[in-house]
Amino acid sequence: MDEIKDGLHEVETDILVIGGGTAGPMAAYKAKCKNPDANVVLLEKANVKRSGAISMGMDGLNNTVIPGHATPEQYTKEITVANDGIVYQKAVMRYAEECYGVIQELDSFGIRFLKDETGEYDVKKVHHMGTYVLPMPNGDTVKKALYRQLRRKQILISNRFMATRLLNGADGQIAGAIAVNTRTAEFLVIKAKAVILCLGAAGRLGLPTSGYLFGTYENATNSGDGYSMAYHAGAELTNLECYQINPLIKDYNGPACAYVAGPFGGYTANNEGMRFIDCDYWSGQMMQEFYNELQSGKGPVFLKLDHLHEDTVKEIADTLHNVERPTRGRFHENRSTDYNNEMIEMHISEIGFCSGHSASGVWVDEHARTTVPGLYAAGDMASVPHNYMLGAFTNGMFAGEDAVDYIAECDFAEIDEGQVEAEMTRVLAPTKREDGIPPNQIEYKTRRLVNDYLQPPKVTRKMLLAQDRFAEVREDLNQMVATDSHELMRALEAQSILDCADMAAHASMFRTESRWGLYHAYADYPKKNNDDWFCHAQLKKDDNDKMTSFKRPVAPYIVEIDDEEMSAYDRQRVQADVGD
Repeated sequence: MDEIKDGLHEVETDILVIGGGTAGPMAAYKAKCKNPDANVVLLEKANVKRSGAISMGMDGLNNTVIPGHATPEQYTKEITVANDGIVYQKAVMRYAEECYGVIQELDSFGIRFLKDETGEYDVKKVHHMGTYVLPMPNGDTVKKALYRQLRRKQILISNRFMATRLLNGADGQIAGAIAVNTRTAEFLVIKAKAVILCLGAAGRLGLPTSGYLFGTYENATNSGDGYSMAYHAGAELTNLECYQINPLIKDYNGPACAYVAGPFGGYTANNEGMRFIDCDYWSGQMMQEFYNELQSGKGPVFLKLDHLHEDTVKEIADTLHNVERPTRGRFHENRSTDYNNEMIEMHISEIGFCSGHSASGVWVDEHARTTVPGLYAAGDMASVPHNYMLGAFTNGMFAGEDAVDYIAECDFAEIDEGQVEAEMTRVLAPTKREDGIPPNQIEYKTRRLVNDYLQPPKVTRKMLLAQDRFAEVREDLNQMVATDSHELMRALEAQSILDCADMAAHASMFRTESRWGLYHAYADYPKKNNDDWFCHAQLKKDDNDKMTSFKRPVAPYIVEIDDEEMSAYDRQRVQADVGD
């Protein structure tokens, strides 16, 4: 087992990027492109070659804005409507305007995208209104291509270092971060002018119905560390009550329909084999219809492919098994599943935070700036809604380039040694105990409580009980024990998960209405209330180290939307034929 060693090292860098998935490498790469003389460090708790949501590949870009297929204005309207109107449109629009250039750059890296017989990008229609999905025949090469660019720019990569807390200067600005080696437990203090957080979704928040701690839809290493660090650094987080909930294959927890099967004619069906949703694009409203169908007695819900030609089914299966989820083929083989002759059972996933699929995240503007000077966020943990992989690339670019401008105008902030010492004491506490509760038990209990009390439809009394139970778990942290450095990493992740669970409960009770379909279906307040709640619900740590929430107005739209368009996602139900 990995031995726990004493040690503290200090380094200095202009820009520190934390997270080696998609947004992080792009941020580091673009910062170095803009200023080759800038000192850029990329920190990753595993290994950049194999980390992040794209570590095993991806089947496609879900939100491309390609000339001839869509305009930035159309895309901005689509995302605004999909998110029930509560978006910061400037961030969405800037992404829409600049993502095509990113696609072309990724193409130049050697990443293949599906093209038609004329050589143009072969974009597919999946969304409710627009056409934005670009398949990737060799999505497993993305990570390799990205890593090559990092090496070419000679960016310093520090693998096996887990950031635990951000460090603030005297005026609240970013001063750097503290990290712990996941193999030795030695500490690293990084003094930085700017920090870019790219730590992915809080995928390990709810507990999958399969019971496996790491059987989540989102990359299981994404334990909400970024949300926790941003919160403790004083940054605002937004709309955390807007949970990520997905329609997934039962037990396997992989995606089923919208982006792979949908363009080929597959669809979501009830136990009678009937389609009940007009559009399989993932949204809160779509998930509400899924939930309603289960409650109606017509469940389970299935992925239906058995009406398609066997060659079409084979093409879908090849993508699902070889590109989207390499383990999926083995799962279905062990179950003797035959796509051609039977429907495949689906279920509603556990909850999580992820702006890639909903709207919950660390608040950022169109430059990827958070509310803390010198702190940026990009990718699934930042608040640009429905952002997916191309959003991570594009907003990572924004963060890296803006950070270069920021560091040109500032100097290093002084690091508070007392803050460093306090963090070292907190981190190492589990290693000082001879006996106690293992981290996996703390994590399991937290996530089971999340399922028991926070899963929609939300009930105030249940969420109040959740807060009481989470407080008890927080007391249990004083008994948590780590016998080696790997367990120490899991202990730190368990604390981040608990922070996210607390934030989920607090945010959910603050917004006293129902919105975003099943994402925030609140049984005590079943109606949407635009008069009081057409706003962002912000959460942060106050001056007394307590969690507090407040409203942030929705900024004036730059793309206007009429009432008929705004309600488009509310009409997802397949209507019965006249005479039925």
